[in-house]
Amino acid sequence: MADMNIQWYPGHMTKTRRQMEADLKLVDLICEVIDARIPIASRNPSLDEIVGQKPRLLIFNRSGQADPAESKRWMAWFKANHIPAIETDCKTGQGVGGFAPAVRSVLREQIARYAARGQKGRPIRVMVAGVPNVGKSAFINRVAKRKSAKVADRPGVTRGRQWVTVDTDLELLDTPGILWPKFEDPTVALHLAITGAIKDAVMDVEGLAANLMTLLADRYPQALTARYKLETVEGLEGWQLLEAAARKRGFLISGGEVDIERMANILLDEFRGGKIGRFTLETVPEA
Repeated sequence: MADMNIQWYPGHMTKTRRQMEADLKLVDLICEVIDARIPIASRNPSLDEIVGQKPRLLIFNRSGQADPAESKRWMAWFKANHIPAIETDCKTGQGVGGFAPAVRSVLREQIARYAARGQKGRPIRVMVAGVPNVGKSAFINRVAKRKSAKVADRPGVTRGRQWVTVDTDLELLDTPGILWPKFEDPTVALHLAITGAIKDAVMDVEGLAANLMTLLADRYPQALTARYKLETVEGLEGWQLLEAAARKRGFLISGGEVDIERMANILLDEFRGGKIGRFTLETVPEA
């Protein structure tokens, strides 16, 4: 894969972090939403510093776009590592019904303490956090059964915090997507960029698409050949695959040159929209 130096940490993310730290005292639990296609890259390491010892629940979201066999392995891994997690897909609503019971399960001792102090029925307050464009607002809207939070398939739509009442005993605090100041691992940065957590406007989109082609050729070659009518992916670089797919689609510009930029944008759109198939780019860590 081609090296790409990817960094993106706009100023509002520093403000978001400070706001989250200030709001911690208002909530009982942190709900961390991650992308099932990139379960490692979509976990913000800064969150450990921000939330400290607060109880956490992991939302393994966008499972409808992830490889089901890999998702099964990931959920087993979370369980083995004592990480409370539920699998959800906000497009279909699958798994969202398990959220409130999971919250109560994680907080059962705390809820019992509230009851002992005569605070039975006190609302449970949950902060919903995660990297940009991971589906936090869509998740909240599914849980609340209404469009309370702004949703868009691009990073940075939620800018201010929003409280959403689910019912009399559950309230959610939506927070803007937050990354961390420096990506030490280029693979993490690449995976975040591929799934749309980093704005395309700051990216070399053609380089990004070529890297995605390399990843898919390695992990899901049949899906790639089927979608773009390629004879083979074997032995070809990402750029060559991008060019071959563009030729198959007839994306040519004056002089018969291939329109790589158009193909790059389409590849990323089709990957993010689940049109090529269901993929997971990261495998469960070895025991």
